[in-house]
Amino acid sequence: MKRPQYFYYITHKDNIHSIVNRGIFSHSQLNAKNIPSTKIYDYEIICRRKEKHAPAGVSLWEYANFYVQARNPMLYRVICEKTTKNIAVLQINSNIMDRPGAFLADGNAAHQRTQFYNADSDGLNYLDEGVFEREYWNDYDDSKRKIMAEILVPSHIEVDKIMCIYVATEDVKREVAARSERVPVVVQPFMFFLPNYLKKLSDKIHLAKGDMFFSQAQTLTISVNTVGVMGKGLASRAKYQFPDVYVIYQDACQKKTLKMGKPVLYKRGSNIERALSDDPESLASTNGERWFLLFPTKRDWRNKSPIDGIVQGLQWLVKNCEKEEIQSVALPALGCGLGGLNWKDIGPLMCKYLSELPVETCIIYLPTEGQTPDKYLSPEFLMPRN
Repeated sequence: MKRPQYFYYITHKDNIHSIVNRGIFSHSQLNAKNIPSTKIYDYEIICRRKEKHAPAGVSLWEYANFYVQARNPMLYRVICEKTTKNIAVLQINSNIMDRPGAFLADGNAAHQRTQFYNADSDGLNYLDEGVFEREYWNDYDDSKRKIMAEILVPSHIEVDKIMCIYVATEDVKREVAARSERVPVVVQPFMFFLPNYLKKLSDKIHLAKGDMFFSQAQTLTISVNTVGVMGKGLASRAKYQFPDVYVIYQDACQKKTLKMGKPVLYKRGSNIERALSDDPESLASTNGERWFLLFPTKRDWRNKSPIDGIVQGLQWLVKNCEKEEIQSVALPALGCGLGGLNWKDIGPLMCKYLSELPVETCIIYLPTEGQTPDKYLSPEFLMPRN
């Protein structure tokens, strides 16, 4: 693996003033120097790191820890517990690798399977570079642990190693910037599992750009074909991030219960927030119920999407939404992208039917291919009053 350009440190926004004036300290140094600090991790996680030791026989508490990838299960967990308005991610110069006594961990340093290596080019070779290029993780292939790879630096790092502070929204930026005149503050919603773009069309319908699989909607819609192939796009992502969804999809195709105009709703029993968070056993109660709506947009994966089939599927959703107890729904631009349809045609069609749903929220995730002209994103175009 190539040397990263930056590492990342997750902290509570209330710690920013102290950090930009004193630097970042290990847990033990914070205690020894009596530096006030607002904790973002629960007591159980903090204690576990205290009891785990690096190769030098020293507790992890003696090290300041920085992640190779900021968008990871720990950040997701912290956001579930503290919300995005309280969290900041600091971008750190990668030359902290050159500190004497620094170690690389090939995953979450507190995990029992994690191995430690010297923080040098040889140590980097043990990190799974492919994991850091992904936008998701799971327990099945160990990516959940690996994507939390860390560098452990003894004692502390100085302020001049902090290159930038990332926050989720403009409101948080104003608050953090007032405490951090020395370090630039940048809004980066995607890092915090939020849409990069969000526009309200009505009280119910929103447009978004970003990662639909981290949406807070109760029901996530996946465009599929009816022959059982999840080869590309959102379907492929679902196949590898949520293998149980793929099993349900295969079964529905084999039994021919999944047809054009007849989606299949999978009321997934497991909690998605626990599946995506680090150390889920100690995670407080969450609102992590997520269902998956397998929505056929083409019969065969080689074909283009027929608009009439999508209309029939939307009609099914309107008819069955209340009976199936769907409360909120996120959908891709159905039939666009791999389906060959154009947003200017499918957008108004989706808005027409979604406006009839008896739900609190509908979020349409815009096509990722190219840039949709603003004139096709306006309420006047998508939801004409007549």
